[in-house]
Amino acid sequence: MTGPADEYVSHADLGGTLGHGPVVPEPEGELFHHAWEPRVLALNVVAGATGKWHTDISRSYRERLPDYADLSYYEVWLAGLERVLVGRGLVTDEELDAGHALVPPIEIAGVLAADRVADALAAGRPAEREPSHPARFAVGDRVRTRAGRVDHHTRLPGYVAGRVGTVERVHGAHVFPDTHAHDLGEQPEWLYTVVFDAIDLWDDAAPGQTVSVDAWEPYLSPVEGTS
Repeated sequence: MTGPADEYVSHADLGGTLGHGPVVPEPEGELFHHAWEPRVLALNVVAGATGKWHTDISRSYRERLPDYADLSYYEVWLAGLERVLVGRGLVTDEELDAGHALVPPIEIAGVLAADRVADALAAGRPAEREPSHPARFAVGDRVRTRAGRVDHHTRLPGYVAGRVGTVERVHGAHVFPDTHAHDLGEQPEWLYTVVFDAIDLWDDAAPGQTVSVDAWEPYLSPVEGTS
């Protein structure tokens, strides 16, 4: 997939929904629960260094897993890696089934050697970019988020769709995931922290509770009386 599809469905937008059991706190620093999990993390890091995809593309593959809600965190990462490897042409489904290569490998842009891993992880992949236009909103502005589903990857949680909140912070322009995930370019957009009264999101929320969401400018429209 290289562009938005008519049948694009995310199975990962689970925030604020019921039926997933209690949140169980874990000890600080407990990163893995099984011996295979760090290997999955390593595979994702090394495979991502090939230059055949980036974070937004990998997220779009993971969220489209039909059984997303039934998988553990690293099961999602493993299944998502398999799908993106096939989708970007690095392996075939037949090779995954066989457990070894069946066709000659294709050329890749980069290889992450062991002695470069620490530096690569420390450097990360900053997403801040120079803005192409002034910010539409400022701290204190009341804004309404985009309502309705979209047929592409997005970082706007469903539980705040169509709701009104207040801009708390302006972060500058950042890569826009909605286009970046579909090979449509970075198209940087302004990014804001928007604060919502929890009672406006869920009827059983306690008064005074708030929820903060980072939202790109195309997700937002002004509420009457603001910019």
